[in-house]
Amino acid sequence: MTKVADAGKETDRLEAFSDGVFAIAMTLLILDVRVPLREDLAASHRTLLDALVGLWPALLAYFMSFAVVLVMWVNHHRIFTVVRRADHALFYLNGLLLMLVTFVPFPTALLSAYMGTGTFSEFRIAALLYAGHATIIGLTFAWLWQHAIRRKHLLAPGTESEVRKMSAQYRWGPAAYLVAFLFGIFSPWASVGVCLMLVVAFGFRGLLGRE
Repeated sequence: MTKVADAGKETDRLEAFSDGVFAIAMTLLILDVRVPLREDLAASHRTLLDALVGLWPALLAYFMSFAVVLVMWVNHHRIFTVVRRADHALFYLNGLLLMLVTFVPFPTALLSAYMGTGTFSEFRIAALLYAGHATIIGLTFAWLWQHAIRRKHLLAPGTESEVRKMSAQYRWGPAAYLVAFLFGIFSPWASVGVCLMLVVAFGFRGLLGRE
């Protein structure tokens, strides 16, 4: 990742606020993974082990969503190593992105609730909402990035090569999640599988320095 000197950086407050929102969103995701209560076990005649095994949909949805938000946070940080100034439109676009990030716990909870126990139709709706929301986030991310790079005065000098590389990498993200959404029309499990593969792919790109 290209490192840019901090001279002239004017986005510190925007980044600090964004970091706080990302942290809150990631924390809220775990609330859908609930500890099995003794009275619930007695009422359902299940053992604690059975109840823990039954948490797998919530745990899978939690892992997927936490990883997605983590990757978004990493890429948000990367964008603001290149973007050094912000205009009013960029503040509002960043706010729109953060609004969508804070909404992540809802489709996550819906997916975990209907992944293992819902009907096919209910599971499909939950999967479509999850993948659709991820697609909208990807499009908003791309919108924010395109707004910044089309206004050269917002960018740090000497970052043209990094901007070209990042633009090429960000181009296919929304399209990939759109594929997951389309898969969900016919097969919710395929949609969830594609979303999971995208999480793994984006995560490995980050570990390899190709985020």
